[in-house]
Amino acid sequence: MQYGSPGAGTPNHLACALLNAAIGTDITHIPYRGGGPVMQDLIAGRIDFWCSGSANAIPQIESKTIKAIAILSEQRSQSLPELASAHEQGLTHFEAGAWTAFFLPKATPSAIIRKLNDDAVAIMETQTVRDRLNDLGATVVAPERRSPEYLRQFVENEISKWATVIKAAGVSVE
Repeated sequence: MQYGSPGAGTPNHLACALLNAAIGTDITHIPYRGGGPVMQDLIAGRIDFWCSGSANAIPQIESKTIKAIAILSEQRSQSLPELASAHEQGLTHFEAGAWTAFFLPKATPSAIIRKLNDDAVAIMETQTVRDRLNDLGATVVAPERRSPEYLRQFVENEISKWATVIKAAGVSVE
């Protein structure tokens, strides 16, 4: 078997590498120059799978040119509610999703950090933003995961998790 990605070291490549480690396989990685060629080869059957982001995959899933197997997270996606998560399918606590966060200089006063965090959370709670993120296949982070303290610990855990995957997959900076 072979899986494709938009290039070595991309989030898609690392998500598939994490999946391979979680299920105990060593499937061959085929790096491409971007997501378009990966999707074309997946549709044509020249590769076996791709750990794609929802925004790229949803149109192809809806048109039935590809088949979705799982959302690579603990929870189902609001964009694809009928698709079981990896967690539901036996990969307990598996999560290989992309995320976005605000980062500020280290010396930023805590009052400014709190104000920006509060404002960002308020914006995430608006229906317009929630609808737009859902249209893009993104999920608004749960309330218990929205504090600067949570983000600090989350980033530390992500560095540890991905460092292991990156080393095991032999990914290096060229």
